[in-house]
Amino acid sequence: MEIKPVGRRVLIRPLKEEKTKGGIYIPESAKEGRKEGEVLAVGTAKDGKELPLKKGDRVIYGGYSSEEFEIDGKKYVVVQFKDIVAKIEV
Repeated sequence: MEIKPVGRRVLIRPLKEEKTKGGIYIPESAKEGRKEGEVLAVGTAKDGKELPLKKGDRVIYGGYSSEEFEIDGKKYVVVQFKDIVAKIEV
């Protein structure tokens, strides 16, 4: 199955839960502020041009208007392009 975001939206796979030194797992939903994930698919701008992200990019995103869902046990998030804060380059 292929999921293609509509409009100025980006499909992201959130990074796994983090574990503290004491062994406590912190789920992505409990973290405050920015979140990190991998881009799986990118929509297009109103004029049909591609957004400046591509599949495989790692990004930091925020915002409260994201749509979270799960398919076959995998978590996905669709966010507005404006909520992408930064692209992580290694």
